[in-house]
Amino acid sequence: MYVSTNPADLADEVARYELATADDLLAAARRGNAAQEQWAAVPAPARGRVLAQVGRLIEANKEALARLVTREIGKVHAEALGEVQEVIDTCDFFLGEGRRLYGQTVPSEMPDKQLFTFRMPVGTALIITAANFPTAVPSWYIVPALLTGNAVVWKPAETAGAVAQAMTAIFHAGGVPADVLQCVIADGATTGAALPSLLEQGLVQKVGFTGSTAVGRSIGELCGRHLQSPCLELGGKNPMVVMPDADIDLVIEGALFAGFGTAGQRCTSLGTLWVHRSIYDTVKSRWVHAVEQARVGDPMQDVLFGPMISETYLDNHLRHLDWIEPHHKVHGSTGVGRITTTNPRTGFVGDPERGVFAHPTIVEGVMPGDRLYAEETFGPLVGLGVFDTFDEAIELANGHGYGLSSAIYTNDPRTVWRFRERISAGMVSVNNSTSGAEAHLPFGGNGKSGNGSRQSGIWVLDQFTRWQAVNWDYSGRLQKAQMDVMELPYDPGFRLP
Repeated sequence: MYVSTNPADLADEVARYELATADDLLAAARRGNAAQEQWAAVPAPARGRVLAQVGRLIEANKEALARLVTREIGKVHAEALGEVQEVIDTCDFFLGEGRRLYGQTVPSEMPDKQLFTFRMPVGTALIITAANFPTAVPSWYIVPALLTGNAVVWKPAETAGAVAQAMTAIFHAGGVPADVLQCVIADGATTGAALPSLLEQGLVQKVGFTGSTAVGRSIGELCGRHLQSPCLELGGKNPMVVMPDADIDLVIEGALFAGFGTAGQRCTSLGTLWVHRSIYDTVKSRWVHAVEQARVGDPMQDVLFGPMISETYLDNHLRHLDWIEPHHKVHGSTGVGRITTTNPRTGFVGDPERGVFAHPTIVEGVMPGDRLYAEETFGPLVGLGVFDTFDEAIELANGHGYGLSSAIYTNDPRTVWRFRERISAGMVSVNNSTSGAEAHLPFGGNGKSGNGSRQSGIWVLDQFTRWQAVNWDYSGRLQKAQMDVMELPYDPGFRLP
């Protein structure tokens, strides 16, 4: 029995539920396979209308669902409302795609013959999502997968199981058949144990995974052995480059949210703030002051961030603090690590002893060779470094091998375009935070951040469909491409007098 508790108040039990077994996952996939063909036979515009109905129900339940997000994972309520809004936006977008699942009519090289392409569903998708975005990120997978005629077995993080059950109930109330979307709450080890059998038995034709790079590598390797290409949305070490002509007010605002929104528990959270030496002292002083003055605590109040998602997430953050080296300087709070009455945070909102709260931490002096430079830290821990030239900034921004999100602050369009061309990240922000996504723009990364797959917008359709090519010859005879070539006469020697 898993007990989900409120990380801002550990005495508050949110829900309890039995965790699924590997056999439960296999049984769910079998049910999904059995239901998928009938769902795919529903016309795509009708499937789109079902998802629009889901969107309207999410909208009607927005406040209640956001409150559950805040209660179960500790996300600041204003952020939780924004996250639920992204689910609504995703449903609205894919309503229209139900009428735009375009193929193409392609001209043939031969007469009396027509060529066509069609999008076909992959089958049954296993979607594995993390706790930090318990509604928005799952919708990026589930909504397009359902729209395109697939069945979905959704394995949410057990720490966000109550939110997942609520989401699933709304999808079913909106008209999605129960076996077409199944929520199976299992832990990571159980899911990992079941995945080889799911693939070997042909019960899953697509795996979508949001989580760590290490687990993503394992899933990618396993899927590759079965000639499948998973959709992998993995970690980030997202750089923010600040040029000498930057608007420093914007820099401070963007770095504050990018670094510490959601307690730094975003794949797009700011990894290192890289500042040009000519303005380094000014930016450092103002950013440190802003972090020191930021309100932290009760997520139902007006705070920058609330608790860590769980004690497990806090323990992970504490291990990352061990990566601080003697050449580093620490800023940002009245302490480091867990916020308690004996390790207090000045201006803390609420009672830190009731929950799982961590001090915001800036580590100055990060450089290549440091673990804090090279590896993702999933918590309120952000690096600060300096550069002298644009080329150096690019090397620092790319050198760790991640490639999810990035940002540059400058008012020179030439610098913007140079940055866009040379940064390895899949997403680039100009004078904006590394965090934040819109429902109709592709989301995803490269290198250690993913395998090039993209979520959101029309681009995600390629994850949940396979192209089918059709040629229809009505000539009444066998015409052979590249052999029966129509040659029209011409005069190769013609020249103007």
